[in-house]
Amino acid sequence: MNVLITGNRGYVGSILTKLLIEKGYNVTGLDANFYKECNFDEKDPGIKQIDKDIRNISADDLKDIDAVIHLAALSNDPLGEFDPDLTYDINYRSTIQLAKYAKEQGADRFVYSSSQSMYGISKISDELDEDDSEKNPLTAYAKTKWDAECELKKLCSDDFTVACFRPSTVFGVSPSLRCDIVYNNLVACAYTTGTIEIKSDGTPWRPVIHVRDASNAFIAGLEAPKELVSGESFNIGIKNGNYTVRDLAEAAQKVVKDSTLAFTGEHGSDSRTYKVSFKKILSVLKDYYKPEWDLMKGGKELVDYFDQINFTEEMFRSRKCNRLPQLKYLIENQCVDNKLFWKKSICESIG
Repeated sequence: MNVLITGNRGYVGSILTKLLIEKGYNVTGLDANFYKECNFDEKDPGIKQIDKDIRNISADDLKDIDAVIHLAALSNDPLGEFDPDLTYDINYRSTIQLAKYAKEQGADRFVYSSSQSMYGISKISDELDEDDSEKNPLTAYAKTKWDAECELKKLCSDDFTVACFRPSTVFGVSPSLRCDIVYNNLVACAYTTGTIEIKSDGTPWRPVIHVRDASNAFIAGLEAPKELVSGESFNIGIKNGNYTVRDLAEAAQKVVKDSTLAFTGEHGSDSRTYKVSFKKILSVLKDYYKPEWDLMKGGKELVDYFDQINFTEEMFRSRKCNRLPQLKYLIENQCVDNKLFWKKSICESIG
């Protein structure tokens, strides 16, 4: 099977690419290369690579592609608020165009990386499920993900399967390491400074998932019978996969020896708190999705990786590990314009 991965050089995409290759898939990658400088592993996976912004994709890019896993996006709430109109163009309009091209060119499956952000603020007494829980997208990012899901499902047919996956907040080691996501941030902070400082009261709930388990969920979207996934949405997570920020901080403290933990509480109780149900993916796709990672295993993996790459506080706080500062750097240095299109004459060596 020939699989196109958009955003293949990103945090999740670089892991997903390796896993697909190991499973014998022929992989084509498509990436805008915003984070090309942010990679800690320069190894070339040896796949066909399309260096292109998702907004510039053409039908020809989908020739001979059997399935698409669509990861490319402005990939969280802070990035989404960077420019709401731009977020709409990348996360919604380009997503629908990509799916239409895929269908026109004969691909039979489209696996979409959506988001749990669409649930918004909710009652923490309830675990939010995919189909019956109210959707309350509050940010530009969340709205584009929900709108795209709704529109993509209209493209479902007997010969074109659309499956939507909503990952929990991802953590774990990747060649394109991110430290602007909660558990990675906590472990990295403990490792580089010796202290984990939590500015809330630690009570907000956050579901999290390891990057390899998230990647294997997308692969399940490729491999499960279409009767199980067509037109469906799945929360990606593990059994008992909801944690308070305090839980996450205490796990980080355990994996980083001699680190200290302080709750300042200066921001009070964070209203962004939610619990998510993973019953659907763990039951419907139980033969295809079998998560293997928990906080301790993933935390120890991060510490070992930090040892390997001689990770420092400067690296932790740099644009190499934090996406919004990297985009701002590209704009300020005129590598891209204010709509994030490359100025290749200026930054050809980067882009």
